[in-house]
Amino acid sequence: MAPLDLKRKLAILSDAAKYDASCASSGGAKRDSMGGKGVGSTDGGMGICHAYAPDGRCISLLKILLTNFCVYDCAYCVNRVSSNTPRARFSLDEVVDLTLGFYRRNYIEGLFLSSGIIRSADYTMEEIVRVARTLRLDHDFRGYIHLKVIPEASPALVNEAGLYADRVSINIELPKDESLAALAPEKDAVGIKKAMGTVRLSEDASKEKGRRAKPPRFAPAGQSTQMIVGADTAADGAILKRAEGLYGAYGLRRVYYSAFSPIPDATSRLPLQRPPLIREHRLYQADWLMRFHGFSRAEIAGEDEDLDLAIDPKLAWALKNRGDFPVDVNTADRERLLRVPGLGVKAVDRILEVRRFKRLELADVGRLSRGLAKLRPFLVTADWSPGALIDRADLRSRVEPQEPPHQLELF
Repeated sequence: MAPLDLKRKLAILSDAAKYDASCASSGGAKRDSMGGKGVGSTDGGMGICHAYAPDGRCISLLKILLTNFCVYDCAYCVNRVSSNTPRARFSLDEVVDLTLGFYRRNYIEGLFLSSGIIRSADYTMEEIVRVARTLRLDHDFRGYIHLKVIPEASPALVNEAGLYADRVSINIELPKDESLAALAPEKDAVGIKKAMGTVRLSEDASKEKGRRAKPPRFAPAGQSTQMIVGADTAADGAILKRAEGLYGAYGLRRVYYSAFSPIPDATSRLPLQRPPLIREHRLYQADWLMRFHGFSRAEIAGEDEDLDLAIDPKLAWALKNRGDFPVDVNTADRERLLRVPGLGVKAVDRILEVRRFKRLELADVGRLSRGLAKLRPFLVTADWSPGALIDRADLRSRVEPQEPPHQLELF
């Protein structure tokens, strides 16, 4: 095969990396080179991939695979060994030079690095770690680094990855273990969870207090994972149940949901069409309710149930539990306010702050949140009570969006 130039490699390996959504950087350690040492910086709490800074700047990273060659034959993956796709591989120096060069040109603020499996899991993981080690130690790179961990790699290599990366991620791949066994026979659900456990133990060890020697920093932005939605028959409730278990067992910072995208020459075991992107969006909304609004998975969807695509999951829950409403914004506690459709965490915190000084009216709530029409049936304010509105048979049609939801595609 004729050697590829760097531009062609970049085109192939950046395109191959686009299917991995788990690349945000919230919670990263704050570093800079203000003292004249090192290259790059991070702003703790800001996103790197597909995120915007408070001043409107788009903050992005170099998101690539080390190689899209792979010895595995995962049916849902375009880079599987049996796929007829153009192949490429970066050298260590090429990834390092691209990262530093793009940073100096102000194109990126960090690196997201994953890879297909070549030779073995340990060999691949060692190559990924070498890139991060070279950037950190040889070039004093202080920007954000996210490394994709190969689950089958040795715990020692997984731990070393966390010493150089701000965040590590291990993809759970599919919601059900039996689906993984059928569609990705070389991958092992038990092994994936074991690797997640290794990361969790290292995270906990790095935060231990009372030790004489300060433990080394380990992936301060934590670990994340990704599930493919729609490649198997798993209902939304089963997907959320898996996510709930992962959050509880491994302390994940984030579970990402990626709508299955049909690939060329796919097996007949896979669907011919991708699921609607709004399904992915509703899963993210439900995930947000579990993480920040105090909902359990069982309150949102049964294990065999799908989310309502026409309305958001909090509104769907409220319509099923009308006996919990209306809620008085001037007296209700934070937990109850967080269950009101249309009120987010920031709006609730602001309500709690403002009502210390005045009784809130409906217009006040409208200024603190979006979609006053959705809020009216569920709230009591100093000048408003919904009366019998909460019991109306046509309540859903009154609060349901007038236009069907539409989500823009990324690719």
